[in-house]
Amino acid sequence: MTVEIRVRSVKPLRQTFGHIARRFGDKPATRYQEGTYDLQSEVNHHYKPLWDPEHDIYDRRRTAIQMADWYALKDPRQYYYGSWTIARSRHQEAADRQMEFAEKRDLLRHLPADLQAALQRAILPLRHFEWGANTNLCFVSAYGYGTALTQATSMATMDRLGMAQHVSRIGLLLDGNTGSSLVEAKRLWMEDAAWQGLRRQTEAIFVLRDPIENFIAQALVADALVYELCYRRFEPLWTASQGAGVATLLDFPLRWQEETQRWVDSVVKTMAAESDANRKTLQGWVDSWRARWNAALAPLAAAVLGESGGAAALTAADAALGARLPKVGLKTTTTPAATPAATPATQGAAA
Repeated sequence: MTVEIRVRSVKPLRQTFGHIARRFGDKPATRYQEGTYDLQSEVNHHYKPLWDPEHDIYDRRRTAIQMADWYALKDPRQYYYGSWTIARSRHQEAADRQMEFAEKRDLLRHLPADLQAALQRAILPLRHFEWGANTNLCFVSAYGYGTALTQATSMATMDRLGMAQHVSRIGLLLDGNTGSSLVEAKRLWMEDAAWQGLRRQTEAIFVLRDPIENFIAQALVADALVYELCYRRFEPLWTASQGAGVATLLDFPLRWQEETQRWVDSVVKTMAAESDANRKTLQGWVDSWRARWNAALAPLAAAVLGESGGAAALTAADAALGARLPKVGLKTTTTPAATPAATPATQGAAA
């Protein structure tokens, strides 16, 4: 008796979903493509928002920026939910090792009292800046258009909560897990004159109604200046006399910013290349918010590094942002020394 085993191959009728095939052809798609493209709801909106009846729930008209295809704003990191969570898990493991190293050796509590106070004043209130960034990027996720943009900003909102927790953990290392440093950080954020400009501009973004201007003000301008100034330019204050213990803890936010700015720059470059009208609008937003954030950060830089040192550090931070702008299709202009007058809406938000 013989047994004959035959193998048959079944050719699939199609290689991927229809909406993906219409974009990229009938071939196997990546997970990023399947989890991103053409998922934005466009029809059958069963009601208009009661709070904004002039717009649909998902509406291209909410922004002055116009795109023929909003899915052109793809993420160069190719993050969809699965790949993003895997990447962030690895980043968190690395950050945890840094924290455990600092905690076991009690690195921060061995700092001189004056340097502990400087670290408290210069870094810990940033946990509130991160919460503000979370709120601002939530607005972009809610009112932006196209999953390519809004899923990336949704992931960024959670990144900002993680960054706020990272700063909070630095505070707990300072105070021996009592939480007193975090109470003081909130007082500084609310009352210290050096922080009020930064708080005002964070809250000014709250009242913007154009999601792309919100994105430019927060993700491009504010993050570039704040991270470069507070995490990179302030750090030598502690490293010069006490070694690299503090620098170890401030390395994680800088690495996150370097990764994230690849995505931000790609989005801005694509929008600027779409049309001259887009480029002109983006340029105006960048120039305005760059001036405002420079003026807002000047008192903080002076309070931490002194008048001359603070001015030099802020100039260097602004120059780093200026170097990025030509790469995304915008111009580097001279930053005015004074912030523009606040609008009534801004004044109300910052009050």
